[in-house]
Amino acid sequence: MDFIKNQLDGTGMSEQTIGYLSNLIMVVFIAVVSILANFIAKKIVLKIIIQIINNNRYTWDKIIVEKKVFHNLSHLVPAIIIYYSAYVFPSYQALIEKAALTYMIVITITVLNALLNAFDTIYRSYEVSKIRPIKGYIQVAKIILFIIGGIIVISSLIGQNPLIILSGLGALSAVLMLVFKDSILGLVAGVQLSSNDMVRVGDWIEMPKYNADGDVIDITLNTVKVMNFDKTITMIPSYALISDSFKNWRGMQVSGGRRIKRSVYIDTSSISFCTKEMIGEFQKIHYLTDYLATKLNEINEYNMEHHINTESIVNGRQLTNVGVFREYIHQYLRNHPKIHKDMTLIVRQLAPGDNGLPLEIYAFSNDITWSVYESVQADIFDHIFAVAPTFGLRAFQNPTGHDIVQLKESPQYSRGY
Repeated sequence: MDFIKNQLDGTGMSEQTIGYLSNLIMVVFIAVVSILANFIAKKIVLKIIIQIINNNRYTWDKIIVEKKVFHNLSHLVPAIIIYYSAYVFPSYQALIEKAALTYMIVITITVLNALLNAFDTIYRSYEVSKIRPIKGYIQVAKIILFIIGGIIVISSLIGQNPLIILSGLGALSAVLMLVFKDSILGLVAGVQLSSNDMVRVGDWIEMPKYNADGDVIDITLNTVKVMNFDKTITMIPSYALISDSFKNWRGMQVSGGRRIKRSVYIDTSSISFCTKEMIGEFQKIHYLTDYLATKLNEINEYNMEHHINTESIVNGRQLTNVGVFREYIHQYLRNHPKIHKDMTLIVRQLAPGDNGLPLEIYAFSNDITWSVYESVQADIFDHIFAVAPTFGLRAFQNPTGHDIVQLKESPQYSRGY
């Protein structure tokens, strides 16, 4: 500044004009230096750094570049130049230093925020991120960062110690607890969800209270985002997964088998003992050949041992069409290529009721894909309904309009029977 004034003294201008002009020249000079430094930082230094990063084999540093950490860091260069040039203007030195320092603090907060985003993205590239998501913790760190940064900015502008502002915030703790209630509850819930491994990104969860039935696509500090199977998005508060019940289908997905649990209702009036003709037909069925041979020998030995009079089918042990049918379904499922052989496989009778005798199929498909599972289940029951008449059985069904029409057209009905 003194050099510029000495150069202008010989021009004959007044001292006040020289002061104004020298200040203007110095402002322009500092601005040019700042712009030049910013250009060098962004166009030369930054490009060299990016080129070095792109040529190495690591991926984490590329993510840092992608999140613009170095781009934000380059904004500090002109601010530092302006800060250390403030002494040139003694009258405005304090104001310029405060403005430059505030800008540098804001840029530093932006850089740290970008670093946290980069760290979250790097962590998500590992499989462990699905088991132990940290996005909620990252958000807590950001809240703390912004609060501390805001306090430092305010203390810098008013020229007070940050500890004084912090002590004042202690009196507002109740208000802060109310403002950040959801965040605090979400943090506690996030810790419990993560430590107990209750839910992960990619899990299929079902929570009827919130109409959620689909895959978890994101876990944040305050919410768990679920994409339902109809492609709608349901947002569930994180703490609701702790306070309310929900179903997680991860166990089914990990096991590799999906349960089939459905009943066929047999008309009890179609159940009967097997005649010799029926047994002869059943022996032609591939899945029943060995079973019938073993079972008939066992029944004959029992009846002979106990001197049973077999002239009446009521005496002793006899085969029933529903029993043979149940065994057929069991053998059919055992040989089905889409049924999991290492999981529970049961064909059982349930208590009969108004709808007939339920035969329940309890098995697991070996493909957990929804479309495949539904197709397997449909194919199995298509076959069961189609094969039931072969065993002399009828599936129970309440009378329909067609049944009533057929009844009215029958000769017995027209004769008044």
